[in-house]
Amino acid sequence: MAEPSADCEVLVIGSGAGGLSTAITARKHGLNVIVAEKDRFFGGTMAYSGGVLWIPGSVHAAKAGLPDSREAALGYLRQETGNFYAGDVVETFLDIAPRMVDFFERETEVRFLLSNYPDYHPDVPGGVAKGRSLTAAPYDARHLGKELARLRPPLETITFIGMMFNSSNEDLKHFFRATRSFNSALYVARRLASHIKDLVLYRRGVQVTSGNALAARLARSAFDLGIPILTGMPAKDLIVESGRVVGARFEAEDGIREIRAKRAVVLACGGFPHDEARMAAAYPHVARGGRHVSPTPTANTGDGIRLAESAGARCELRYPNAAAWMPVSEVPLGGGRTGVFPHLVDRYKPGVIAVNRAGRRFTNESESYHDVGAAMIADGAQGDATEAWLICDHATIRKYGLGFAKPAPVPIGLYVRNGYLRRGATLADLAGAAGLDPRGLETTVARYNRDAERGEDPEFGRGRSAFNRFLGNPDHKPNPNVAPIRKAPFYALRIVMGDLGTFDGLTTDVVGRVLAADGQLIDGLYAVGNDRASMMGGSYPGAGITLGPIMTFGYLAGCHLAGREP
Repeated sequence: MAEPSADCEVLVIGSGAGGLSTAITARKHGLNVIVAEKDRFFGGTMAYSGGVLWIPGSVHAAKAGLPDSREAALGYLRQETGNFYAGDVVETFLDIAPRMVDFFERETEVRFLLSNYPDYHPDVPGGVAKGRSLTAAPYDARHLGKELARLRPPLETITFIGMMFNSSNEDLKHFFRATRSFNSALYVARRLASHIKDLVLYRRGVQVTSGNALAARLARSAFDLGIPILTGMPAKDLIVESGRVVGARFEAEDGIREIRAKRAVVLACGGFPHDEARMAAAYPHVARGGRHVSPTPTANTGDGIRLAESAGARCELRYPNAAAWMPVSEVPLGGGRTGVFPHLVDRYKPGVIAVNRAGRRFTNESESYHDVGAAMIADGAQGDATEAWLICDHATIRKYGLGFAKPAPVPIGLYVRNGYLRRGATLADLAGAAGLDPRGLETTVARYNRDAERGEDPEFGRGRSAFNRFLGNPDHKPNPNVAPIRKAPFYALRIVMGDLGTFDGLTTDVVGRVLAADGQLIDGLYAVGNDRASMMGGSYPGAGITLGPIMTFGYLAGCHLAGREP
């Protein structure tokens, strides 16, 4: 039996970056808003992410004196998106994105810092070496008060006993140098002591960074505005009357709950990274029987897209890359649990290469996760498995770690015993342990080492671009991404395909109103976040190209709902 309706003007289904930015903007402009979230936590995929937004022309870049122009960014996106370039959407994004940043920093708890990330293809015309990526400022999540318990924790595998890092800040540098620098050792000791105190008091880390900080800041802003975030509320269906979407029904703990919205329902359910049927249709490696393991929240099962389709919407699988690819490894966590580790940093380090089953390299390992993922998919096109193996020697793994295995002094024997890492006294032994072609691996490493002794990689060009070098080791000369593999024992780690979220999605107009299959607007229905098709056309040109557009178009949708100019 349905409970009495809880009327509002705007009903947002989903509490990630798209949903919360829409809700906050609409509420700031005077609308009554309710947010309903399927999961028991709020924050969506954003809370697991790096919290980076790609925003050309921001005030932060201008204050830093970094030259850029709208024309350069426009040209870069035109080239990156190719045949899927949508001029009206791209130009709107470039116009509105800096205003969105100004709005949230002026009106809410949200704060950003300029990131040092280069564009992922900085040598392409219009690309830049720095200035377009912003990172959410760290946050003391205790400001959430009792709501802290509902903030999605960070992805377990990329924390150290629950402590968060960010690949672009100083934390990681100190942790890597802790055994070689007194100052870094002291820094690490202080961070660990503070974090352990937080674990005792709050049972989780409270000094949050990255996407967890952005989620906490947006949620605090929503609560300050009186916006309820109802968790544990999976959407069952839309309420459509006389051709207009007027609300939705949810499965609550005590039965079906109906929420009606006078102005619109906004879908912000996180795309379809865990919708097996749509993944099989959209992901070529899944269609041919390959494994895909997404580190995104498991609640992101395509609910928003299915809800919209029930009202006549269209989700066209159009992009050559249907998702933001991320090479991942599966981590045995004990107790029958398996975690997913996204390989964001280790591939860039000197002395680490990636090979296929034949023992051959197939790509520049220091390119972006999306580019390496696309190369993995292409390399596996003739077989049923899309996988690769990261290879390194003992000196490299103890200096940098590999995947979930941490650098010295943290022991790595456990990861050999549980099968996460494979180890061999020789390269042939390693190939046997990993199921690789031994002659192929030996030949590949010998050829790689010959050039790596001079810091060169003529085969794939590692270290040539500013982005390659950014996540390498700047102290390693002459090439921060290239070093030989020579000190036994040798190690291998299997990586498979994952994603950071989907690119294909619902067809909308520029402001986010959902279109039916015949191209007509569906009255009362909007889509934001990964439920809406990405403006990037399946490409990944820079750090933050998901969250930047997501928050920009969430802000734009909120303004449009309120009848305000952005």
